[in-house]
Amino acid sequence: MSQHETYLLDRCDLENSHTLEVYSEHSAKNRAADCQSGYPTLERILRTKQDVKAVVEEIKDSGLRGRGGAGFPSGLKMSFMPDPSKDPRPRFLAVNADESEPGTCKDRVLLREDPHGLLEGILIACYAMSAGTAYIYVRGEYRLEYQRVKDALAEARAAGLVGKNILGSGFDCEVWMHQGAGAYICGEETGLMESLEGKRGHPRPKPPFPAGSGLWGNPTTVNNVETLFNLPFILDRGATWYRGMGTDKSPGNILVGISGHVAKPGVYEVPLGIPARTIIEDIAGGVWKNRKMLAWFPGGSSTGLLPANTIDTAMDHDSIKAAGSMLGTGAMIVLDETTSIVHISRVLARFYDHESCGQCSQCREGTQWLHQILSRMDDGRGRLEDIELLSSLASGMAPGKTICALADAAAIPTHALIKNFRTALEAAASQVDGAKAAAVPSTVTEPAKSVEASA
Repeated sequence: MSQHETYLLDRCDLENSHTLEVYSEHSAKNRAADCQSGYPTLERILRTKQDVKAVVEEIKDSGLRGRGGAGFPSGLKMSFMPDPSKDPRPRFLAVNADESEPGTCKDRVLLREDPHGLLEGILIACYAMSAGTAYIYVRGEYRLEYQRVKDALAEARAAGLVGKNILGSGFDCEVWMHQGAGAYICGEETGLMESLEGKRGHPRPKPPFPAGSGLWGNPTTVNNVETLFNLPFILDRGATWYRGMGTDKSPGNILVGISGHVAKPGVYEVPLGIPARTIIEDIAGGVWKNRKMLAWFPGGSSTGLLPANTIDTAMDHDSIKAAGSMLGTGAMIVLDETTSIVHISRVLARFYDHESCGQCSQCREGTQWLHQILSRMDDGRGRLEDIELLSSLASGMAPGKTICALADAAAIPTHALIKNFRTALEAAASQVDGAKAAAVPSTVTEPAKSVEASA
């Protein structure tokens, strides 16, 4: 594999990379001679009083797309915030560090190893949107990551980088931490906002959209950790530099967290558009134990299972969509030939059934039925008509038929299962007296490793 430029993980291997001292030292080569703070890009923007619209335009020109799963253009999302001269309401940034999609583990690396990179990105985003407050919503299980960001925030505040009159510029911005309680649904932006307000994390109907009515009814933008982490690099090196990586419609680098049946699972930085085969075989060491690959998820469990013959697909939003799935969060899950597709689908259906908030009947009932039917098939009590029943249920759940996308997250993998692995379903449905079909193993013979590594 040819070498590619990296920037997202470059500081993560440094000793004490989570401290302001190391962050400042590593940034020195890009710092102007009169720049004294630990956040050089932010300081330059504040010192030169760069126009907020120019900051947003630079992000637009870069083509940065959200790294939280949907891939929406980040600069365009920022521009949805109302003009503060016409709308004097307080405005907020909510940082989505919940990261509870099965298979996803990229943001935790940035939170744990390079929290100051995130904080500088947060402050730049707040400046660009005239937001005076940011909330970082961290997944409850991320105890070390939460503490690292909390400690970094204390360092930044002590250095005059957070709070009132930052670096004497007149720019005020407070940043607060909030720890989640393990609810998958709080990874959805409106569910996250409900939780921040102290309520149950039930997603809100849209419209109104967060930019018009978000936290406490005020303008709010919700961004993913990795999305914000890109901002200091883009504002420092420019949109043209950023567009020199990745593809025309999906520029830049992305963090992929590859897990499952590969020799070297971990979190790696790659350019968007790189073939999935290159990541699996050259970076992650290929399928473990000299086995053959059976299937893979491109971007987390909700993105739809693809067969092994699609691994030459480029890892960018449009190419993965054309293959019948989604790039999502770049959480690649590889399954080898010993895997039971039906059993894996049962496990995931159980997850979505458990995590549904229950507001929408299509999701509340649909996820439960998907789990029950797949459990029956996995236990050897399936019927051939169950396949069409699964399809009908999934069609009734999605797309866009519920308040949030959790029903879609359960239905999309179901449709992909039927489309790409119908033979496995038919084999499971044809079992008699609970006997397992020999051609379709019911369990994964060995658990997938869970290891993180930097490229």
